Amino acid sequence: MDQTVLVTGGASGIGLAVAERVLNEGGRVAIVDREPESIARTRNHLDHAGDRVRFDTLDVTNEAEIERVVKAIDAAFGPLTGLVNSAGIAQDVPFFETTAAQFRKIYDVNVVGTFLVSKAAAIAMRGRRHGAIVNISSVSGLRGNLGRAAYGSSKGAVVTLTQVMAVELAPLGIRVNAVAPGPVETPMVAALHTSATREGWIGEVPMKRYSTPDEIAGTICHLLDDTRSSYVTGQIIAVDGGFTAGGLIGG
Repeated sequence: MDQTVLVTGGASGIGLAVAERVLNEGGRVAIVDREPESIARTRNHLDHAGDRVRFDTLDVTNEAEIERVVKAIDAAFGPLTGLVNSAGIAQDVPFFETTAAQFRKIYDVNVVGTFLVSKAAAIAMRGRRHGAIVNISSVSGLRGNLGRAAYGSSKGAVVTLTQVMAVELAPLGIRVNAVAPGPVETPMVAALHTSATREGWIGEVPMKRYSTPDEIAGTICHLLDDTRSSYVTGQIIAVDGGFTAGGLIGG
């Protein structure tokens, strides 16, 4: 895989699984995350990758820092070919208990952050007339899940943003798709899901389990690869164990 891929939120969970897959397939990865401690831990974990991986701390809402990082990637690795917008935050808060501050913070990271990083990456890609962007939505952006007024609607916004980007960037040779995971065994989910939450999800997912980050990463890497998905753009792919297909699944 002759790719240079920027992964936001790449120090854990789905982002880290994507980075590992790209490296295992011979590509180059730029991992960015907002937590220096997470970056340091991931640097040690991926020490074997040598000069095919680089790391930066990044707040995805900081436009100037995003531009700096994208330019640094170009200088170190050459032209950017892929972007995975995995950085995101979540909360499980009932509608009446959700504050305006919580709502704004989630939108700032999940929607504005996705937009800003995508814009900088697309500017870098458009001169090559080639590239792929994969955004991370959620099944909570496709269904009205309890406690997801802010998080779910932000991920719904990512769906529409993905479709608009796909239409506008297609003439430049840049494909844009989104993956909408169901419940995934990530650190963020571990911190958010109670035992009752887990029981609820498993009761509604036909496959009766959470996914692994690598299962989500497999679909993401498929969408990054022009040899496997060259005519796929503007799609929202649910990787959810059948959750969005389910109706009455109990007996």
